[in-house]
Amino acid sequence: MSVSAAELATASSVKEIKVDDVFEPHVLEKYDPDVVEFVLKARAAGAPAQHEFRIEEIRADPVKFAPPWSQDVAGWERVVDGEVTSEDGTKVPIRIYHPDPVRFGSGPYGLHLNFHGGGFVLGDLNTESKLCLSMRDGAGVVVIDVNYRHCPEAAWGKCIEDAWAALLWVRKSADSLQINSNSVSIGGISAGGHICLVVQHMARDAGIPLKLCLATVPPSSDALLYKDYTESPFSSYHFFSHGPILPWARMKWFGEQCFPAESPEEARARLPEWWISPLQSKNWTGLCDTFIRTAECDPLRDEGEAYGLKLLEGGNKVTMKRYKGSPHTFMYLDWFKRKIEYDSDSVTALKQAHYPI
Repeated sequence: MSVSAAELATASSVKEIKVDDVFEPHVLEKYDPDVVEFVLKARAAGAPAQHEFRIEEIRADPVKFAPPWSQDVAGWERVVDGEVTSEDGTKVPIRIYHPDPVRFGSGPYGLHLNFHGGGFVLGDLNTESKLCLSMRDGAGVVVIDVNYRHCPEAAWGKCIEDAWAALLWVRKSADSLQINSNSVSIGGISAGGHICLVVQHMARDAGIPLKLCLATVPPSSDALLYKDYTESPFSSYHFFSHGPILPWARMKWFGEQCFPAESPEEARARLPEWWISPLQSKNWTGLCDTFIRTAECDPLRDEGEAYGLKLLEGGNKVTMKRYKGSPHTFMYLDWFKRKIEYDSDSVTALKQAHYPI
C-alpha cells in the first residue's frame, strides 16, 4: 500500500473501518499486528484503491501521488544527479551517492546500482532515496539510483536496456566515480528486483563480474501477462490475491500499463522470454552471489523464492530470507521493526560483498 500524504490529508472524513472489511481471516492471521493497524488507519482516513486511478491522473500530478516515503535529496551533501545514455540514445536520469571520505577514505569504493520499485510504471529518483542513503552511509559504497524508463510511455523492456546501459557506464566511468570497476553489485525492490535478476544473467553472459545481486520481493514469473490470478502456479499468489497490499487488482493494473496493446503471444514474440519471466532462463550456472529477500504476506513471495532455488540447483551461492508478518512494501515503512532489520541486512550484505575481511 502506497498511500500518499496528499491522499490522507485531503480525505473528506474519517470513518470507522473494521478488520473484517479489509482482511480475509486467513490473511489477517499472517500479518504483523502493527501493519494491520497501519492499514486500518489508512483506510479509515479515506485512502482510495490505487488501481482505480488513471495513469493520466498520476502523470499530471506526480507530487500528489508520490508515496509518503519519497524524499527529494537532490543537492544534499555528496549527492549528484547525472544521466547515462541507453542503447537507443535515450538519456536516463541517475542519482549518485558518494560515501563520506572522513569515515570511509578516498576510495576507490565498491559500487551498488539500485533499480527502484513501482511495477515498471511508477517511481523516480526520490522513491528510494532514504534506502540509498542508508546503504551509502552504512556500507561505505557509492550508490547509483537509476530512473529507468516506465510503461506505458515506454515499451516494456526499455527498463532492461536502461539498466544494462547503466552497468556498462559505471564500469567505463570507474576513475571519475572513484570506484573499483571489479567491485560492482546490483539490487532492486519489486520491479527493480526483477530487473536486476535479468541483468544478473546478462552480466554473466557478457563476462562482467558482479559481487552481489540484492533482489527484494522480486517478481520472477510472467504474471504481468496474466488475465486472472488463478493462472499463477504459486500458492502465495492465490493466498494473498485479495489482501490489502498489492492485491490482484493492483497487479492487473500494472500489467495493463506494461502491455496495453499487446497480447501475451505478441509480447513473447517481441521480447526474450526470460526477460519477461527470469524463471524461464535456460542457463543457471556461473551467476554471481545472490541475496533474495521475500515478505511473508506478499503474493510474489513464492516466485521470488523459486528463483532462489533455481540458483541453488545451478550451483550458485544464494542467501534467502523471508521477513515474517511483512507485506510487499514493508521496507519503506520507517516505523516497522522488519524495515529496521531490512536496512541492517542490506548494509551487512554490501559490506561483506565489497569489503570482505
